[in-house]
Amino acid sequence: MKRREFIMLIGGTAAWPRAALAQPQALPTIGFLSARSPDESAHLVDTFRRGLAETGAVEGRNVAVEYRWALGEYDRLPVLAAELVRRSVTALVTVGGENSSIAAKAATATIPIVSLFTDDPVERGLVASLNRPGGNVTGISLLNGALEAKRLGLLHEIVPKAATLGVLLNPSYPGAATQLRDMQEAAHTIGLQLHVFNASTDIEIDTAFETIARNSIPALVVAVDPFFTTRRDKLVALALRHSLPTMYSLHDYATSGGLISYGPDLSDMYRLAGVYAGQILKGMKPADLPVIQPTKFVLVINLKTAKLLGLTLSSGLLSIADEVIE
Repeated sequence: MKRREFIMLIGGTAAWPRAALAQPQALPTIGFLSARSPDESAHLVDTFRRGLAETGAVEGRNVAVEYRWALGEYDRLPVLAAELVRRSVTALVTVGGENSSIAAKAATATIPIVSLFTDDPVERGLVASLNRPGGNVTGISLLNGALEAKRLGLLHEIVPKAATLGVLLNPSYPGAATQLRDMQEAAHTIGLQLHVFNASTDIEIDTAFETIARNSIPALVVAVDPFFTTRRDKLVALALRHSLPTMYSLHDYATSGGLISYGPDLSDMYRLAGVYAGQILKGMKPADLPVIQPTKFVLVINLKTAKLLGLTLSSGLLSIADEVIE
C-alpha cells in the first residue's frame, strides 16, 4: 500500500477533501397553519410568498414552508399546530381566524408566531397590546369582525324597503357572539328585524338556505368565518339559486359571483404576514413587532349579479364602491 493511501485510510474522515465532507445545511422552516383550504387560498399564499421575498426570503431557495390546512374543520387545528411544533419550525404563520392563532399559541410559548387576526387580539388574550404584543405572538389585525354592522347597513341600502334581513352565522366561530351583538345593535338603530340562521356544516348551510327561502327573507349577510370562506362557491351558488341578495366579507366572494362584499384588502394582509415572517427569520422578536391594523377597506359590487337578481343599485352606492364588476 502506498504511503498516501495509508495516511488517508488511518486518518478516516479527517483525510477526506472538504467538498466531499460538506453536508447541505437545513433551511429555516416556516410552519403555515390555515383554517382554510389550499384551493381557495392559492392566490393569498402567492402574496404571502411575495411578502417573504421583500425581506430576501425565497421559498425553496433559502427558506422552507410547511403547509397545514384544516379545511374549515376547527377541531383539526390543535393537532396540526402540534405537528408543526414537533417539526421544530423556526416560526409559525397562522391564518384563517382566531382559531388558528389560539391553536398555535397553545402548542408553543417559544416559537415566534405571526397571525392574521380577524378580530381584536388583545380582547382575545393573544397579545398584551397592539403596540407591544409581548410573548411570542404578533401579526395583523384585520378588524373584519368589527365590520358586520357596516355590512348590514350597506345591504339595507340595496333593499331599503326590507323590514327583515337574514344573518348566517357559524356558532363554532369564536367571534360569533360578538358579530351577532354588533348586528343586532345596528339593526335596532335602523329599525330592522334580524333572523339568525346557524350553520357549522355543509348540511346546515343547505338547510339554512331552504329555511330562508321558505320564510321569504329578502336579503342575507354572511358573517365573517373561515369555514364559510372554504365554502365560498357553494354559498354564492345558493344565493343565486334562491335569488337572494347577499352581503359577504371578502373580495373573493364578489369576484366569484357574489353580489357585494366589504372588508379589508386580504391579499395585502397576507403580504404583510410574509414580511413579518421574513423579519423574524432575520432575528426580530414578535414582542418588538407591533400588531398592524388595516387603513383601507374595500367595497366590491358585482353588477352582473345585480342584473341577474333584478336589482337596480343607487348611483350613490356605486359611487363609493372601490370596484364594480360589470
